[in-house]
Amino acid sequence: MRKSFGDPVAEDLRYVLKAAVGEENFVDMSPNRSNNYCCGGGGGFLQSGFPEARRNYGRIKFEQIQATGADYCVTPCHNCHAQVHDLSEHYQGKYHTVHLWTILCLAMGVLGENERTYLGPDLARLGL
Repeated sequence: MRKSFGDPVAEDLRYVLKAAVGEENFVDMSPNRSNNYCCGGGGGFLQSGFPEARRNYGRIKFEQIQATGADYCVTPCHNCHAQVHDLSEHYQGKYHTVHLWTILCLAMGVLGENERTYLGPDLARLGL
């Protein structure tokens, strides 16, 4: 999606996320939009059976996320979420990985207790 649909879709996603978390809580990566780095988990690579190669490829994404200093990295798809979370665990990252849908559910007050297990304590207790 990052390259296929380009900057207009990236802008739409930023609009939605900023509306849910507040613009003051949004931290963008650099580079970003259609020039952003791939996480390295898509195209079946997440399930390929080569975790060290995948993590090595994804290290540039890990370093990009770390450089933001953000507490959370919001991901739009399952493969990105699994890869970005794994990179954080493997390289001892200082961020939590969260699905975009989780943020939207939190904003609407409909995220169940059992859906909060991977959130940091600051978000896990919201809306209960």
